[in-house]
Amino acid sequence: MTVIEFTESTRTAQEAAARVGVEVGQIVKSLIFRAVHSGRPILVLTSGANRVNEQRLASYVGEPVERADAEFVRAVSGFAIGGVAPLGHPQPMETYLDQDLLRYEQIWAAAGTPNAMFALTPAQLQEITGARVVEIQ
Repeated sequence: MTVIEFTESTRTAQEAAARVGVEVGQIVKSLIFRAVHSGRPILVLTSGANRVNEQRLASYVGEPVERADAEFVRAVSGFAIGGVAPLGHPQPMETYLDQDLLRYEQIWAAAGTPNAMFALTPAQLQEITGARVVEIQ
């Protein structure tokens, strides 16, 4: 996998899709949630076209979840919001992969900064992250 650095931002799914010339759905949003009771980090790899249904996610996790703040995201992932990569975190995280990403031959994910990305297949993403494939909307 080759990381491509852009001079323009790829912080949002729309910006990222425009930079690489693909549909917004082919962009992987790496979103971190916090399990409310246990405080553990939950990583959701979702299609750029989708929003995470937090109640559905909570049913997979087994407890309520909330969007993590920037400080928590950096602490558990090592990355700032807008550049969170799906891998390379300092600690393992329970990870869920949006089944809608499986529709595409190639998808694009953040590579650790708000202007760097890399391409891979959904199967590669699932394999390297150990993510559970779920319906996320």
